Amino acid sequence: MAEVGRMKLGSQGLEVSAQGLGCMGMSAFYGPPKPEPDMIALIHHAIQSGVTFLDTSDVYGPHTNEILLGKALKGGVREKVELATKFGGIIGSDGKGEIRGDPEYVRSACEGSLKRLEIDCIDLYYVHRIDTRVPIELTIGELKKLVEEGKIKYIGLSEASASTIRRAHAVHPITAVQLEWSLWSRDVEEEIIPTCRELGIGIVAYSPLARGFFSSGKKLAESFTQHDFRQYLPRFQPENLDHNKTIFERINEMASRKGCTPSQLALAWVHHQGSDVCPIPGTTKINNFNENIGALSVKLTREEMAELESFAAADSVKGDRYASEVPTWKNSDTPPLSSWKAS
Repeated sequence: MAEVGRMKLGSQGLEVSAQGLGCMGMSAFYGPPKPEPDMIALIHHAIQSGVTFLDTSDVYGPHTNEILLGKALKGGVREKVELATKFGGIIGSDGKGEIRGDPEYVRSACEGSLKRLEIDCIDLYYVHRIDTRVPIELTIGELKKLVEEGKIKYIGLSEASASTIRRAHAVHPITAVQLEWSLWSRDVEEEIIPTCRELGIGIVAYSPLARGFFSSGKKLAESFTQHDFRQYLPRFQPENLDHNKTIFERINEMASRKGCTPSQLALAWVHHQGSDVCPIPGTTKINNFNENIGALSVKLTREEMAELESFAAADSVKGDRYASEVPTWKNSDTPPLSSWKAS
């Protein structure tokens, strides 16, 4: 099995495994929740394999994924992992979403996560989505207090614009920015990645396998269950999927040449972006997990990187990452602090 290795994430001292494990699909969004004993066994297998950077959020379930992680980390396991969770996204009983970043909510969300995870301190606490009604300085100001109180160690942002990252970092150092980055989601390379690098912020790439597309291509869409939110994403709509499947076919052909799987090749591409990048592919199967860490052994030359990128150039991917009403970094700017004080 591939040696996973360790890396420094950001400039504040956090060290994590060179690949993480996204835990969302175990409990939510990708079909019904998976059996708890199986998921705990998978988490324990990941840790034993050297993947110790675990990623969850209070909105996964909601809440059930954090409870699952809390159970998995009992019995001395907690000390072996770097645990990241997130707050800010709320799904109401009507199924509608809301985003909150006001100080009062920041604090209550943190207390809730600590309770569900059954821990005293969160290693990396992300603002999951940016509340565009609240100056980011107020959100980070409350997180800074939580760091001082020992409830969280490091602060992260997810799906934040370059200007939001700068403003947040000026209040308290941001350790990591989580963003969608894969061969078919590269819009962050223009402004966000350079901003993170300039400020010494670690980069955590979620959905590095294009939400499973680079594992099985068009076949993936045929297996979506009723509760799988991927069926609503623009790139998986029939009119776009027929076009996008050629990207998978080209990656698959190159993977056969290199003696690896298409998902290993796509994941290796993310690993080759730099020593400050940690991809966190999610899975619910031990076999897929083992395949994912195999990507660490796949070496790519500059020419191979360029060839891969030519398969999935920006104009060759049809459909957006999300439906237009879903908040992403493109609409994550917040009001200036001065306007808040004045109001």
